[in-house]
Amino acid sequence: MGGRPFLALNVAALPPDLPPAISAEILRGGAEKTLEAGAALAGGHSIQDKEPKYGLIVLGFVDPTRMLTKSGASPGDRLVLTKPIGFGTTTTALKEGKARTEDVAEVITWMKRLNNTASELANNHRLEGGTDITGFSLLGHSVEMADASGVRMRFSFQHIPIIKGAWRYAKQFIFPGGTSDNRLYFSPQVEFDPSIDEVSQMLLFDAQTSGGLLLALPSEKLDAFLREAQRVDQPVWVIGEVLEGKGIELIP
Repeated sequence: MGGRPFLALNVAALPPDLPPAISAEILRGGAEKTLEAGAALAGGHSIQDKEPKYGLIVLGFVDPTRMLTKSGASPGDRLVLTKPIGFGTTTTALKEGKARTEDVAEVITWMKRLNNTASELANNHRLEGGTDITGFSLLGHSVEMADASGVRMRFSFQHIPIIKGAWRYAKQFIFPGGTSDNRLYFSPQVEFDPSIDEVSQMLLFDAQTSGGLLLALPSEKLDAFLREAQRVDQPVWVIGEVLEGKGIELIP
């Protein structure tokens, strides 16, 4: 992580009966975000499929001396998150026709936000440890990062940002299949305080789409990082710390 994109290619699998206006909006959205990220869209490839799928193949450049890696966290670092969680349960509620309009609008706003500003902040402050929070969830990707760095991570549940609507659907136990898979696979490496109930645990295992970054920040850089984040309008939450040991610990 920590690179800059310069070229992107569309990959689309669209049903033949999908209205052209919808296909056009999908491609337009991809083109706009590619431009926002500072890359050039150079064509791509499409096929027909029953279920619409769209993505981008992206090429970029990275300075090997300024990369963010999962192995870069050290004891004493603070853990910073750049987007809230709860996208998986909300979008699953949307698919089931149970989501409120305002909740959908909230999650779409966050999912449309690029991680480029957060990545630039990390590079500016010469951070070494980080990962994106996507399908393996906050806890799943944290387990990977803790394992790669040979450390233990402690999170404070009350400081982890969760979008408002997510609680509504989590209490109905509406989650994507990946959330249950994450819990089954990663939970042996996670210790929960007894006060953190099952719904809250599931939200921490919730599979995200277009989530934020989890950054390991040396304590001496924290204040300057937070000041610059505020200046460039980049949301950040300090949600935990890195310790000696292994695994993940959740406290209230």
